[in-house]
Amino acid sequence: MKKPVNVAITGAAGNIAYSAIFRIAAGQMLGDQQSINLKLIDIEPAMKVLNGVKFELEDCAFPLLNSITTTFDLKEGFDECDYALLIGAKPRIKGMERKDLLKDNGKIFLPQGKAINEVANKKIKILVVGNPANTNALIAMHNAPNIDPKQFTSMMRLDHDRSMAQVANKYNVDIKEVKKIIVWGNHSNTQVPDLSKAEVSGKEIKDIMSTSWYKDDFIPRIQNRGAEIIEARGSSSAASAANAVIMHMRDWVLGNNDWLSIGQISNNNPFNISDNLMFSFPSRCSNEVYEMIKDIEMSKTLDEYIKTTEKELVQERDSVLDLL
Repeated sequence: MKKPVNVAITGAAGNIAYSAIFRIAAGQMLGDQQSINLKLIDIEPAMKVLNGVKFELEDCAFPLLNSITTTFDLKEGFDECDYALLIGAKPRIKGMERKDLLKDNGKIFLPQGKAINEVANKKIKILVVGNPANTNALIAMHNAPNIDPKQFTSMMRLDHDRSMAQVANKYNVDIKEVKKIIVWGNHSNTQVPDLSKAEVSGKEIKDIMSTSWYKDDFIPRIQNRGAEIIEARGSSSAASAANAVIMHMRDWVLGNNDWLSIGQISNNNPFNISDNLMFSFPSRCSNEVYEMIKDIEMSKTLDEYIKTTEKELVQERDSVLDLL
């Protein structure tokens, strides 16, 4: 058994966290030899619920779970933290514009960034899940100047996995047969699910794919999948989002040579995307590091799609400059 590591989770009384916490404690995120100290963070009114989650964790008797802390104090929650899953965020309600949501959530992620900067392990790995995830990650990153920007990521794995599943369903193959999926840009309905390099059972998908299916079915389906789930079940994705959290961190820590979509700082990228954005690029993970896949040529049509999602992220960034 390895020495315990500290895993902080914000919004820990919420549905996504509830779907993830028990799997993390069972070793599905960091491996079955890694002992864990869970540090569960939420707002003060949620402490009663959060203590109920703690009781359930205790009752599971997980061999890897070394300790459990429940708190609404950010410094206590992030103290000596090795991994942080920033899940908690204010949801968008009817009539609320995206810029208003950004302002409200900026007030959440700004102090979280400051607390991480002050008390966390300087090699901490951070995944921002709470929406708008990309710009929330940018806010937290800018408020943690002592942490390497590459240690902040935003979650695009759910969009990536949705894309893989739709391709597997379309061609009636196992998920493992689908390779080189990319989702570019923002976790929003401007995201760009890209199959230009994708492979199915070792064959390039562009050789067998219908252009009309790609443009008229696949892209809109991925861009609007969250809304489709809300319409079907009456609430937003929780279990699938939790799974994406776990797989994002697992691959980052334990490695995965497949192509992955990871929201990361855009500085010095080779794709002519503006600097100082948290933007999803194709990447691989090894030795606890993710690396952007850079040798990719873009068609004019793909570039136009990507410019749309880039423009949205620039607008988001510019609307919260006072928080950066």
